[in-house]
Amino acid sequence: MLSLSLFALLGVVQAARPGLPPPGDPFVDPYNDPYNPLRYIPSNVLTGVSFALYFITATALALCMKKWGARWMLCLVIGSYTFSLGLGLRFGLAKDPHSRGVYIAEYLFVVLSPCAFLAADYIILGRLVAHLDAGRYLFIRPERVMKIFLASDLFSFAVQACGGGMSTTNDLDKLRIGQKLFLTGLALQLASFALFSALYIVFLVRVYKSAPEIWHHNPPVPWHRNWKTLAAALALSCVGILIRSVFRTIELSEGFRGHLATTESLFYGLDTYPLFVAVAIYVPFWPGRFITQADGEATRRGSPVEEKA
Repeated sequence: MLSLSLFALLGVVQAARPGLPPPGDPFVDPYNDPYNPLRYIPSNVLTGVSFALYFITATALALCMKKWGARWMLCLVIGSYTFSLGLGLRFGLAKDPHSRGVYIAEYLFVVLSPCAFLAADYIILGRLVAHLDAGRYLFIRPERVMKIFLASDLFSFAVQACGGGMSTTNDLDKLRIGQKLFLTGLALQLASFALFSALYIVFLVRVYKSAPEIWHHNPPVPWHRNWKTLAAALALSCVGILIRSVFRTIELSEGFRGHLATTESLFYGLDTYPLFVAVAIYVPFWPGRFITQADGEATRRGSPVEEKA
């Protein structure tokens, strides 16, 4: 996946740069600087705050995993660290806006790390359904949820890679096709996660209507053992990821000099911080507190965890 995305990104960066010499001072007019892929100078204050938030959250998630298990959430921990690394690289772009290598590294970490966030949500849904023994209310077998949607994401990345490769050509017709393919890949990824979110909503509705014994606990259980608390956290995580996915799709549809792509505040408001909510929500609502034992192995309804509740 990394090589495909790198290939796509190289094509996109190459297409955005005309055969002109770079300006003498990259800080004078960054918006009209074709060698500045961001078209603005990143704010070190915003970078520092965002980097700190993600790094602290990643560390908190790692501590949650150590305390409550759920090693299958490791992808979320790693993804949070790599996303913070991508944000940290923006310090380099603030110092040298023309650095192609720093930009590619920053872009890859920022764009690819959320794949781990998506994977975590896929895993949680499958584990939660199996934990409740409620597979009959899900249209897909719980153990296949992650495989199906990850395969869909891989396909969308392959489409983006093809589009990025075509963007390196000097043929205008092929260049337009390549840009459309790249946008199509992003749209497919958005559609895939939207389908996953719809699948999750339908599951909750079906459980509520058809399985009161699952939906209602009798006797009542504390919030940290009530599966509906985790279900609400997963729903909020999905909202954050959907906001970011819509933003990225519209951003590319506008082009590399569009308003979304060249406004730093929108990058943080519609990308970085919605994803932060999608990740940070699992610090207080760590899945291992709801559907795992201390050793991190999945449990099901009727397990000692449930019985003690």
